[in-house]
Amino acid sequence: MITVLEAIRLSTDYLEKKGVESSRTNAEILLAEILKCKRLELYLSFDKPLSDTELNLYREFIKKRGTRVPLQYIIGNVDFYGINLTVNEHVLIPRPETELLIEKIINDVKNSNQLKILDIGSGSGNIAITLSHHIKNCEVTGIDISEKALQVAKANAEKNPTKSKIDFKLFDILNDDLKLLGLFDVVVSNPPYVSASDYQSLEPELKNNEPKESLTDNADGLSFYRHITSISRNILNKGGKLYFEIGKDQSFHVKEFMLTEKFKNVLIVKDYAGFDRIICGEIE
Repeated sequence: MITVLEAIRLSTDYLEKKGVESSRTNAEILLAEILKCKRLELYLSFDKPLSDTELNLYREFIKKRGTRVPLQYIIGNVDFYGINLTVNEHVLIPRPETELLIEKIINDVKNSNQLKILDIGSGSGNIAITLSHHIKNCEVTGIDISEKALQVAKANAEKNPTKSKIDFKLFDILNDDLKLLGLFDVVVSNPPYVSASDYQSLEPELKNNEPKESLTDNADGLSFYRHITSISRNILNKGGKLYFEIGKDQSFHVKEFMLTEKFKNVLIVKDYAGFDRIICGEIE
């Protein structure tokens, strides 16, 4: 029988040869998922033999990870800003950087009441759901062009019920009339911002597995910023705010878009690595 420790060692060696970063951590997380325990609890069970069922499932998981299927897709969930979200190949995997976007909005509106929030490109629903958890008396509308993504978002909303209202809608931001959704106090988006040229050099986890339409605009990476900024004036209440997550080297361009549309108090927030990550502005 193969023990927990032996399985981890063998799997770590295998994943390293496949070019998987943090191979040991990946091996441990996948085994902890199968054994239904916390990762650190494995260290108390190194001598425990794995059953045939556990071992076969672990081999399946490790094989998938070796083909660079993202860890989160294999285990089917991810922790984001204190909640657990279901994820699959139809939605972008929520990143820690987006938690900075959530934190910025929460801090900005903590003294407000009866806010109406629009989340453009909801994906898994991570932004809409976490905002609903932390902002009292708000109404959140989440829109996405993908019906399959909206199914994930709705399931996550049921999995993480909030007292605030969330309404997910199928919507094409580039072609449908945004005015039909009404007026909002906050518009937030983490749009596809990888350029067509940069998309070709993405890691296999991203390029071969995560939905392309959630990653790139098939152009210069700025298309959605231009469009959303230009139409947000028409759907924001007086004093309303627009928030974006941005990619590396995009802050100058997005700031120019916002200033051209007469947004004021435009602010850029850096991430923990020192890169410009969040930009926001207010409409008069």
